[in-house]
Order: sequence, then structure tokens, then C-alpha cells
Amino acid sequence: MAEGRTSRDGSGAGTPAERGPDAGDRTLRALGLDGVPREEPLLYPGAWPRESGVLHGDRLLPPDRLTYEDRTPVLAIGSNASPGQLRHKMAEFGIESPLPMVRSRVTGLDVGVSAHVSRMGYVSASPVSAPGTVRELFLLWLDAEQLAVIDASEGVPMASGNFDRAWLPAPDVRVEPGDGTVLRGAYAYVNRHGVLRDGTGAPRRHPGAQRPLITDLLRGSARLRELFGTTPEEFCARARADRRLCERGTRLFAQEERVTASGLERYVGSGRTPDDALPPPTAPMP
Repeated sequence: MAEGRTSRDGSGAGTPAERGPDAGDRTLRALGLDGVPREEPLLYPGAWPRESGVLHGDRLLPPDRLTYEDRTPVLAIGSNASPGQLRHKMAEFGIESPLPMVRSRVTGLDVGVSAHVSRMGYVSASPVSAPGTVRELFLLWLDAEQLAVIDASEGVPMASGNFDRAWLPAPDVRVEPGDGTVLRGAYAYVNRHGVLRDGTGAPRRHPGAQRPLITDLLRGSARLRELFGTTPEEFCARARADRRLCERGTRLFAQEERVTASGLERYVGSGRTPDDALPPPTAPMP
């Protein structure tokens, strides 16, 4: 995401938090990482850490020597890179096990805009194929319980869910965790509805904040304003937890020909049902 200062109204969401902790205080609140977009939609995608760390309950600890052998690598495209959002998701199921978040250099992927309206009240981010593009993204190393929680939060197990978990292999997508290795690949959540396009027909890039995105979407569609109001605040309030309204908004994106493919659809099916096949190898390759 673009650099900038994080603010409580979401105007700088998705950027590294800039508040330093008190001496020795690694709580999310002290680090400025405690915002939860699920509770405050205009915060989406939430504040991201500056560096790699391990989320452990309410604290983000420095990286340690946790083994990743039995963990699954998942690229965080939107709010899954927000410790506050991750903590909220895990707390729903009483999970407090350590969750490594590794800041990584990713080539071949960009952050687009989901072609659906979330019942959480925001318009989320989705990965798009972007050969040659380089982004700094967080790689989550999830144990089986954590992976099940994130899968469920993205709707993977549900026929009506919005995302599929897809394995993105190298060299199509190159993931460099910063230790001199290149992963054989990583998972990412690919939107089943596609992504929103820009004026040229290509996937539009998510701006990293809800307010400018929603403002622009509303400005471009009278029908969308009829459904969701004229301001980001109205949009979020009307969309939040109103499943039918969100479905109407999602259909409207397609009806108004705002939608295009992410370019990652060909990978879908590689991670949706764990029983279909053994997971691809995750050990680093040269």
C-alpha cells in the first residue's frame, strides 16, 4: 500500500502504523494496530505493521524462530495484514496461538478491488495478476486452526462465499520473505465475482482506504447512490449486515459493466478443498 499516516477515520488505512510503542509495550493499542475494520468499516483495510512480527493474542512480538514446517503460507492482500482484524477473527474462536506475519517482496501480483459489497460494510481488496509488478505484502504462516478461521472469514467453504483460496506458484508469483529465499508459491484469496475495472478496462488498484474508494464508486453510479446513499458513511451503515442489499450492490457492479477478471482464475481449485490433494510444497527454493 502507499505510504502515509494512519488515521482513525480510515483516510490512511492500509499504511504502516507510525505510532511507536511505550518502552517494552508491544500491545496492538500501543503500536497503533488495534483498529478493527469489521467493527469500523471506514478503517478498512486497517493499519499494517512496519516490519515482520508474530501476532500473539493482543501483542505483536518481534520475529522469532517459530518453525513453519506445518504451517501454510497465505498472502495477505487486504485486512488480513491488519493485526487488529486478525486478532478479532481469531478471538471469535478462542484462538490465541502465535501467528507469524512476514513482510515480503511479491512480484507478479497487485491489489485490486473486489467486485462485491461486503456485509461488513466495506468494499474489500482482491489480488490481481500483474506480471512485473512488485509489492510489499505480508505473508501469513497459518497453522491448521488459523487457516480454517481465515478460510471461513473469506467464505471459502460456502457455496455462496466470495472467495476461493488458490495456490499461486512460482515463478508466476514470486514471493521473497527477505531471508534470501524464494518460496515455491503461496496461497491467496481470489474473488469469485472478479474485480472492478478502471477506465481502460484493466483491474483498478485499491487505493488502500475506503473513503476515497467509496466516494468515487458512488460518484460514478446513480443507481449505487439510490441503494447506499451519497456518502461513505451512509454506504457503510446501509451495507453493514444487510445481506440482500449487499447482493444487490454486487449484482449492480456486473450490470453496469464495472467488472473484469483478476487474471488469477486459472489457479482456483488448488486450495478450496484440502482433501482433493496434498498441499503443494512450501519449502523455500533457490
